[in-house]
Amino acid sequence: MTGRALYLMYAEDVDRSEALRAPLRDAHIRRRAELAAQGRVVVSGPLWDSDAGQGDYCGSLLVAAFDSMEEARAWADADPYAQAGIYRRMVVRRVNTHFLAQESSS
Repeated sequence: MTGRALYLMYAEDVDRSEALRAPLRDAHIRRRAELAAQGRVVVSGPLWDSDAGQGDYCGSLLVAAFDSMEEARAWADADPYAQAGIYRRMVVRRVNTHFLAQESSS
């Protein structure tokens, strides 16, 4: 990862979003994969509102490196799910990292 700062993107879906997500899923995942290929993603994935880890999605989470809040917000706003109105709410915040897992050199 470069000297960029980490930003958290937390999105909550509108109700019954699965049917809306399905046709845009490939484009949504492709954008995140491109960001990951640049070494900028710490964690990314859909959210469930139950502990079962299955069922309907209720949102998305991404923690990734960006040069600024403006760049992070622009990236989030350009997401296919965001543009289609699947997200009820999107929060973008800079992360002040105190404990960040370091890759082991062994």
